[in-house]
Amino acid sequence: MKIKKGDLVKVIAGKDKGKEGVVLRALPERNRVVVEKVNIVKKAQRPTPQNQQGGIMSIEAPLHVSNVMLIDPATKKPTRIGYRIKEDGTKVRVAKVSGKDID
Repeated sequence: MKIKKGDLVKVIAGKDKGKEGVVLRALPERNRVVVEKVNIVKKAQRPTPQNQQGGIMSIEAPLHVSNVMLIDPATKKPTRIGYRIKEDGTKVRVAKVSGKDID
C-alpha cells in the first residue's frame, strides 16, 4: 500500500470528496485508511469503566485507499506515487507530479 500513517491526503471520491486530512491509521490487510476528520460516523457506546457516560459517539471510519490521493509536499497538489531505488539500495516513494522524494 502506497499511503502510510502520517501522510497528508485528499479525498477524491465519496461523501467527503475534497476534504484533506492526515492518515491516523493504515490498514493494509483491508486496503483501508483512517483519515482525521473525514468519514465521521455515529456509533452507540455502552457505558464502561473507562467511559462512564456512554451514549452516541462520533468516530472516523476507514476509507478505501483508492478514494484518497497523497498531497505532494513540494507542490501541495494531489499526486500519484511511484517508487525509486536509491544508490544505497533503499526504496523511496516518489511523487509523480514533481518527481521529488516523499520519504
